[in-house]
Amino acid sequence: YNISSPILFHLLGVADVVQDQHFMLQKEVIDRMVARPSTADYGRLSVMLQWRYAMANVLFVPPESFEPPPRVDSAVVRMVPLAQPPLLDVPTLEALVQSAFSQRRKLLRHSLGRWLETRGYAGDFDLQRRAEEVPVAEYVTLAQSLPT
Repeated sequence: YNISSPILFHLLGVADVVQDQHFMLQKEVIDRMVARPSTADYGRLSVMLQWRYAMANVLFVPPESFEPPPRVDSAVVRMVPLAQPPLLDVPTLEALVQSAFSQRRKLLRHSLGRWLETRGYAGDFDLQRRAEEVPVAEYVTLAQSLPT
């Protein structure tokens, strides 16, 4: 379970050749994968996966399902790559989201605002929010508006 996030980020690069994938992971990881904006679980993992996949938390798996039982709950997630994912420069989205969530308790003007300034961004993205308040679609639109 401790390597799930790096594997999931790696799989983004091959999503175009995958039809459907299911994973059993620690429940808290899946909660972060499928989280909605303005929730405690919403973060970098949520945004990076949801821009590319339709995801569903399929099944809860209690510790008693294993021998010996682990000290964590598990769950199964289904990830179906979007047939027409938004076109964008993936490294730009990755850097943008990393910057936004680098100081997740502060307003975006303190983290993402500075990052955008260094790229000469002069748009009207609302930086008076926290990173977890911004929907995936807004991060995607922002990434699409930046020069690569």
